[in-house]
Amino acid sequence: REVSLPDSFAIHPWKVVQTAFRPEDQRFAESLMSLGNGAFGLRGNFEEHYSGDTHRGTYLGGVWFPDRTRVGWWKNGYPEYFGKVINAVNLIGVDAIVNGVRLDLGVLEVLDFQRELDMEKGLLSRSVTLRTPEGRLSLDTERFVSMDDKSLLALRFRVRADYPARVCLSAFLDGDVHNEDSNHGEQFWEHLGAASQGGEAPGGALLSRTRENPFGTPRFAVAAAFRADCSMPLARAEERAGWSSVAFEAPVPAGEAVVLHKFCCVATDRDFPADGLVGRAEGFAGKAAQAGYEALREAHIAAWARKWEAADVVIRGDAGAQQGIRFNLFHLLSTYTGEDARLNIGPKGFTGEKYGGATYWDTEAFCFPVYLATAGEKVARQLLRYRHDQLPGAFHNAARQGLPGALFPMVTFNGVECHNEWEITFMELHRNGAVAHAIFNYTQYTGDGSYLFSEGLDVLLGIARFWAGRVHFNAWTGSYMLHGVTGPNEYENNVNNNWYTNRIAAWCLDYFLSSFRRAPKDRRAALGVAPDELAAMEKISRNMYEPRDEARGVFIQHDTFLDKELLPAAAIPAEERPLNHHWSWDRILRSCYIKQADVLQGLYFLGHLYDQETKERNFRFYEPMTVHESSLSPSVHAVLAAEIGEREKAVEMYRRTARLDLDDINRDTRDGLHVTSMSGAWLAIVQGFAGMRTADGNLSFSPFLPEGWQGYSFRFLYRGRVLRFEMETGEARLSLLSGSPLAVRLWNREHFLERQIISEGGNA
Repeated sequence: REVSLPDSFAIHPWKVVQTAFRPEDQRFAESLMSLGNGAFGLRGNFEEHYSGDTHRGTYLGGVWFPDRTRVGWWKNGYPEYFGKVINAVNLIGVDAIVNGVRLDLGVLEVLDFQRELDMEKGLLSRSVTLRTPEGRLSLDTERFVSMDDKSLLALRFRVRADYPARVCLSAFLDGDVHNEDSNHGEQFWEHLGAASQGGEAPGGALLSRTRENPFGTPRFAVAAAFRADCSMPLARAEERAGWSSVAFEAPVPAGEAVVLHKFCCVATDRDFPADGLVGRAEGFAGKAAQAGYEALREAHIAAWARKWEAADVVIRGDAGAQQGIRFNLFHLLSTYTGEDARLNIGPKGFTGEKYGGATYWDTEAFCFPVYLATAGEKVARQLLRYRHDQLPGAFHNAARQGLPGALFPMVTFNGVECHNEWEITFMELHRNGAVAHAIFNYTQYTGDGSYLFSEGLDVLLGIARFWAGRVHFNAWTGSYMLHGVTGPNEYENNVNNNWYTNRIAAWCLDYFLSSFRRAPKDRRAALGVAPDELAAMEKISRNMYEPRDEARGVFIQHDTFLDKELLPAAAIPAEERPLNHHWSWDRILRSCYIKQADVLQGLYFLGHLYDQETKERNFRFYEPMTVHESSLSPSVHAVLAAEIGEREKAVEMYRRTARLDLDDINRDTRDGLHVTSMSGAWLAIVQGFAGMRTADGNLSFSPFLPEGWQGYSFRFLYRGRVLRFEMETGEARLSLLSGSPLAVRLWNREHFLERQIISEGGNA
């Protein structure tokens, strides 16, 4: 698929560049230009007032609210609430008035406009020329959410008129914010206090708290504070409920610029005592103002440089592909940084409210390998710890269904299921398999069994007990079955014997059993698993029903899948895509069309257990019926297509995942970015094009170079080592940058890597 950014945007290897202002593109651009630092983030809104269509959003990691579930019925076991990230105080606000005219791009004529997200430096800047009643006026802004200081946002706001003008710049905090996706239109905050001050350190602060809820979940207190300095004198300071501001005002000669710097800091009672929270935020803001904008900016840029040194993927010869992978990595790294095991990766990150900002199975299934290889074992352990710490919630979820063991949630903030669709929440059970697979992935990649034999066994036992309780025995076939499930293909609900769910359940049982038997004796004893329970689990795993079509040589997606009219997705008229925008849900459920990898998800996760021929047959049967209307779909298909030699398809799927939001392929970028699927671009290159595999405990590559590319390279961490892989026409190069030598396989040839391997030929 050709690159198709709107023509007011430009391709750049390190930037997202918007070259013209169009009101109809504003929400799209706000999503693309989002910033974050793992602790909080915000959309790419204008600092000043904007009267046009906008989605103003600031989001704080771990701060959420249990919104009332919006359904007209109730079932036993149904989630009590729909958890969602909530829009927080507007930190960036600056009101600009020049000779009585408020600067507003929704009203004034825009003569020139450029907005840039510099992904290398983590900076968002904008340069605008406006026509006012008295002449031309230029506005220049820059801001960053500090990757060096996780409490800090800093911005620079510069105004210059071509005529003498009285300029007023008012820096403010606004707590009167709402969620666009509130089920019942409520505001989720109550305002506890506001303050503003003049003097030598002008600024202000707000204290807010999430309002009471009937579900007993914790309330959150949030303090936001700012300090401002300006080249004009202070005129006034104001505060009221949910509002704090300071204004600077003066007559300014023609052509002279005025500059405002604003330093905003946030503190929550997740991290600090509620008493003194405002003072804590004010202290942070005061310290930032004292350091100054340029020093803070340089520290932030240096922190991003360290991240890019570890995670960057370089592509030569394809600017659109290069921009795509860096855009994806930038937003992944902005969303999760691994310092806080209470946080995870929401599907929209800090870029929007859709999907509630909660944790999905996306983390383990798609994001985990990226962080393991680029951020290292410590960060990956934090993601594993997140699930272990929420085991009580998983036990609760299973018990609500009358089942033993642990059912990890499809959607959560605290371990308790909080999704409001029955067919997803209590039928899409396969998410348990993704959690178990992350433990397997970590153990095989690192060669370190310490997590597996400690916290990991607790998680695996809970999962195994759930599967053992959820199956039923079919005496007619002599096998165990799982009825009433939804597989990864959410375009089929409440099916029997979804192959992937049955297969991953059996694998989870096997993995627990093998891990348990290898664990130290005292650890096994502490788990309290009786021999007859182990025997029952083994019997289930060995006798799990796996539907298959012997004639076609494929696994059957579920019991009645082959009863459908099997048609390729190419038969769907273009004007009817995407299906979920045009077809009734009934029609979708009755069709053969597949939203995302289902059988193929199993062959991706468990690829080390299946031969090439099995993968080829299943891929060629299922991929033509796949509409890829989930953002998670392309990456799995890219990896498998590369493995079976379908290189053109692999590259097509890479482009789809790498540029999904940049090209607005699903026509929903305006709602926020598809952050958890952004890992797919990295997976497509590293596991797909480079063919990197680690599941058998060894490191191997089977690379190829996509047509039209001159080369690609990436760094990665592996078992205490730093390595770099490079591919160009006919040649692969693997370098050991630090750490001890190791054995590797390249194009099925064994090598001992001491410094560098250069291999020519293969199947490049």
